[in-house]
Amino acid sequence: MASNDPIVGFHFSVIFELVPQFSIDTKFQSVGGLKVTMETESYTEGGQNRFKHNFPLRSGYQDLVLKRGLTSDLSGLSMWCNQALESFVFYPANLVVSLLNENGNPVKVWYVSHAIPISYEFSDFNAEENKIVIETITLRYNFFKELPVPNF
Repeated sequence: MASNDPIVGFHFSVIFELVPQFSIDTKFQSVGGLKVTMETESYTEGGQNRFKHNFPLRSGYQDLVLKRGLTSDLSGLSMWCNQALESFVFYPANLVVSLLNENGNPVKVWYVSHAIPISYEFSDFNAEENKIVIETITLRYNFFKELPVPNF
């Protein structure tokens, strides 16, 4: 049943169209970068000094940033990133980002097309702090679109 309540953003999943993919490859601390903006071109009309006309040119998409705690588990996603960034062998992947309800069912779903890794980093190691090491993967992609989710 549909609800008018705002959706919370702490229960989500990320699923890559990658082989191999392991359990760790769907678990993330945060996902950021689902953002689209419109590039415009300004045109100054002769005799009109109050404003400029702005014409839309094309959409632009922000990089997708995925963060998770580093584990010793085997990760297909890490292997994919290393293959691209170390060996310069790129295999674009599609992925699905889903916001989930309390039962684990998707309430909002976004399809991200043709993603490639452009950055792979680890948080600082510090002997004076007892913090989890965070693995950050930055992806560049062509576009995203929201997919319809049937209401049950």
